[in-house]
Amino acid sequence: MVNEMIKIGMVIGERYEILEKIGTGGMSDVYKAKDHKLNRFVAVKVLKQEFSENANFVSKFRVEAQAAAGLMHPNIVNVYDVGEEGGIHYIVMELVEGITLKKYIEKKARLSVKEAISIAIQVSMGIEAAHGNHIIHRDIKPQNIIISKEGKVKVTDFGIAKAATSNTITSNVMGSVHYTSPEQARGGYSDEKSDIYSLGITMFEMLTGRVPFNGETTVAIAIKHIQEELPSPREYVPEIPISVEQIVFKCCQKSPDRRYQSMSELIVDLKQSLMNPDEDFVKVVDPDEEASTRTITDKDMALIRKQSDKRDSMDEAMRLKKNTQPPRRRHEEEEEDGEEYYEEDEDDDDYDPKMEKITTVLAIVAALLIGGIVIFLIGRAFGMFSTGVSSDDNVGKEDESGKVEMIQVEGKALDEVRKALIDLGLTPEIEYEVSTEYEEGIVIKASVEAGEMVDKNTNVILTVAQKGEGVTVPDVRGKSKAEAVSLLEQSGFEVTSIESYDSAVMSGYVISQSPEAETSAPSGSTVTIRVSQGEENSKVRVPNVIGMTETDAIVTLTENGLTAGTVSQTNNEDAALIDKVCYQSYSVGSYVDKGTVIDLKVSIGPAEVTYKYVDNITAPTEDPDYRDGMPVSVTVIAADGTQLLNTQTTSFPVPINYSGIRASTGTVEFRFTVITEAATTTNPETGETVTTEGSSIEKTVTRDVVFTAEG
Repeated sequence: MVNEMIKIGMVIGERYEILEKIGTGGMSDVYKAKDHKLNRFVAVKVLKQEFSENANFVSKFRVEAQAAAGLMHPNIVNVYDVGEEGGIHYIVMELVEGITLKKYIEKKARLSVKEAISIAIQVSMGIEAAHGNHIIHRDIKPQNIIISKEGKVKVTDFGIAKAATSNTITSNVMGSVHYTSPEQARGGYSDEKSDIYSLGITMFEMLTGRVPFNGETTVAIAIKHIQEELPSPREYVPEIPISVEQIVFKCCQKSPDRRYQSMSELIVDLKQSLMNPDEDFVKVVDPDEEASTRTITDKDMALIRKQSDKRDSMDEAMRLKKNTQPPRRRHEEEEEDGEEYYEEDEDDDDYDPKMEKITTVLAIVAALLIGGIVIFLIGRAFGMFSTGVSSDDNVGKEDESGKVEMIQVEGKALDEVRKALIDLGLTPEIEYEVSTEYEEGIVIKASVEAGEMVDKNTNVILTVAQKGEGVTVPDVRGKSKAEAVSLLEQSGFEVTSIESYDSAVMSGYVISQSPEAETSAPSGSTVTIRVSQGEENSKVRVPNVIGMTETDAIVTLTENGLTAGTVSQTNNEDAALIDKVCYQSYSVGSYVDKGTVIDLKVSIGPAEVTYKYVDNITAPTEDPDYRDGMPVSVTVIAADGTQLLNTQTTSFPVPINYSGIRASTGTVEFRFTVITEAATTTNPETGETVTTEGSSIEKTVTRDVVFTAEG
């Protein structure tokens, strides 16, 4: 028997303090914990005591950790650590506070097409990363997809994932029957295309608010996955675009060979459906005999019942173990949701006519609203409406003729002004002027007065303060982009480029530059070059997605005819950009070919600075009572309370070498005891002698220290 249970307040692995229980699943419980080594909150998944003695369950639990630990992706719940202590088997994971997709669908009845596709893209990216590491999830469902408070979508619970090999793998787990693929339902092999099927069912539920196949038992539902044709989601929500319907159909083909063959193929079509939802571009091969509806054979039925019996017997054993839990319906599976921070009570998936009427009315209202927005946007594009945006120092208004109001720029930082002007549709050009009144990099004046209405694409010359004479800007007009960048960088400048059309300048060559040639600019400042894209054609302008969530950025790029490429995480000093896009691989306002891949970086906050303390601690001679050879207790404590050293010595100096300290300062404290000798004095008048006994005095010396930054 395991003689130690998880208790609130206990510390496991010498670093994880258990704070509270936040979830439970089929074979594990989840706790919120504090990682004292890295000073952050984490989720700790602990194998339930009743399964800890079972070698099969322990093996499965370890496989989950080993499979998930190799995955690092923004759309996957990351695994930090795995361990065993006193019979307690645990996995330490990223703590994601949010709501499961299942609960999100229940709250909204069903999702809009745009939102469903955006979520599906992020889920696909996470699963694609897993497949790239030869890991199959095998249990994709809304309960295993979390939407964080920041709107980021993450796939969790690789509880039945196993490392895939070049051979097909037999799975002994049915998974959640509402989302299981036909091959899993028959007890056969499962591979990457099984995850694609389950994601297709999940998309069906997002779009319609219901699962396509339902029944009283797991066997009945499994048979429907094998035998029955998938109903069209448009039967329940007619306004679903044809491309989205066809994507769901292709994901949910009975034969794996008829589905998308990889997540990357699916992602391409999902993004295309955002741009051209009503185009019938999805290539769905008509199912042949293998893919068509088939009759259940006796062998199939035996396999299905065998799998169902395994699941049901496990459910029964778990219910007997926990008499406090209410019995579940037979078709409900035990959840293994490692990051669900509450009990998941599944409601009936039965069709509700009243809800259908409500969703239909809501759909009509939504359609009217969307139509109105589209009309407004089209009208505004042709100058029929004004933007109605109020004016302040940073926002300009647009009038009926399409002109925009110049903003106030004097006294503001150049980077801030440049971004604001580009957002208005104006073109900033820079010239520098030596100034004693303004700090370097501050805008002194502009060629257009604040409040003046000007045409979009108007050039606005900004005069910017500099200290000293600076460096002469070389002339790069008419040179190739590569040559211009090289020449400017050799002169000590940073370079940013903007693409625009110009029939008089060959594509790829510099049209103009800012600051202008032969003017003076501070060393290290940015020179903007405008590079020709030749005559205007089908190119599109790169939008600004800095400051957006990952989901919004992907949608914005897709709506503008571009493709979101690699999304990675990076440090960024601006705290306001945490969990938001802080970098895009093409400059805002550049003209690029449709479909150009734009890589994004999402900020995880400022880089954490660590310090080291390498020194020889000298004796506490600050106290005149200290004598060489005295026993001294030496303690070094960082400003954040971390104790670095606690030792006793009779000799100095004491060498010390610590790294990874998270505070910049600390204190060295010395404690030692001074013993006074007995003393005898004589009264000169009486001749009487008085003896004073010796005593011990505790002395403390404190010394402040400053640590050295690492890296």
